[in-house]
Amino acid sequence: MTGSIEAAGDANALVPIAVVIAVAAILGLGFLWLRQPPLVGFILAGVALGPTGAGIVASSGNVSLLAEMGVVVLLFFIGMELSIKAFVLSLRQALLVMCGQLLASMALAIIIALVAGASSSEAIILGFIIGMSSTVVAMKMLEEMDSLRGEAGRVAVGVLIAQDIAVIPMLIFVASLGGGEVNAGAVFAKVVAAVALMGGLMAWLGRRGKLKVPFAEKVEDKVEILALGSLAVCFGAAAVSGLAGLSPVYGAFLAGILVGNSTLRSRVIPVIEPIQSVLLVVFFLSIGLLIDLRFIWDHLWAVLAVSLMVLAAKTVLNIFLLRKTGSPPQTALVAGLSMAQIGEFSFVLAAAGLSVGGLGYDLYRLAIAVTAVSLLGSPIWVGVMHRLDNMASEGLQTYRQALAVAYSHEIHEVNRGRDAIARILHGMRVRYRAVRLAIYHRKAARRDRPRQ
Repeated sequence: MTGSIEAAGDANALVPIAVVIAVAAILGLGFLWLRQPPLVGFILAGVALGPTGAGIVASSGNVSLLAEMGVVVLLFFIGMELSIKAFVLSLRQALLVMCGQLLASMALAIIIALVAGASSSEAIILGFIIGMSSTVVAMKMLEEMDSLRGEAGRVAVGVLIAQDIAVIPMLIFVASLGGGEVNAGAVFAKVVAAVALMGGLMAWLGRRGKLKVPFAEKVEDKVEILALGSLAVCFGAAAVSGLAGLSPVYGAFLAGILVGNSTLRSRVIPVIEPIQSVLLVVFFLSIGLLIDLRFIWDHLWAVLAVSLMVLAAKTVLNIFLLRKTGSPPQTALVAGLSMAQIGEFSFVLAAAGLSVGGLGYDLYRLAIAVTAVSLLGSPIWVGVMHRLDNMASEGLQTYRQALAVAYSHEIHEVNRGRDAIARILHGMRVRYRAVRLAIYHRKAARRDRPRQ
């Protein structure tokens, strides 16, 4: 009897999971059909089913654990796919742009903090949050424009990887903000050690060939062993890094670089990619669960104003920095727009700041809301990029021409819809007149019919 009750309880617990997965899949397919990033659908699924939505998922505790695993595996995967030679070629521009983004984000965060009456630690964390861009969203947008493998994609990916690497010292610094006064010397030593270790590893791997993995020929065709072994390396390095006082994602990233420069790289990537994709879906679902709809509704204008200010400032800043560091106008435009949103690691930084007490709850909710709005607005930026790209390629001179080209598809669809509505209305008028005429003739026939 007890066993049957427990089985029923387990079955009931699976219902919310099934609903969440089904809704996420449907919304993801819907956005994919609309030629938009599916991750927007995953976030909306979390919002709709989360604690402030339908309430099907009342707590995000277990989901958050899977989401953290997703971030660790994401950094591991980025490390595996990182081409050290290509990154070194774009390193100067990537570092200059990233540092410029961070300084400008700090200035914007200080303004927001002064208006909101926030502390200095909160201003620093807000600067970190605003400075990050979404690697996943930016790469998807560039892929939609067929620019990922071009010059704009190379420049943007270099800057995004530099940001992803910068997350590691950021998390170390944010973790040090809790528990009283900050030991600046210890924080500086950790950051220097992390950067030196990473730089030394990249320099060493850049001078030698592929690392030979023991027993590689025996396991290269064993999918289960490759998946389990790669995840063991990933989470083992993350655990060691966390115990050493560094960020777990730092260890995962270094492990990814090592695996990516080994003889098993081509075998491991297709095995790990599906696992990383599933955990990444859970990560974006957890973002939706974190969004407080009541907070957004109560502070709607503030959230929208800050979101628009951040998006506009980042767009102008990115294009300016890329132009100043040598990119041509069209490359700077496409790459700059692709990095205009706030990134997924901003959620990690916000959660880390909240957990150590460096970020207040109200500012945490504001940061989550603004980051989510910028990610959800990514389809608009995809459309803007396509239109601006068309306008630039056509060499248009007037606003009338620009609007005609930029919105040609919409104008065509509107004209088609207008013609279809006109045909429907005409048919309805014809049928209405036919019905009235038939009724008139029927009544006339009844009147003229001789009485018996």
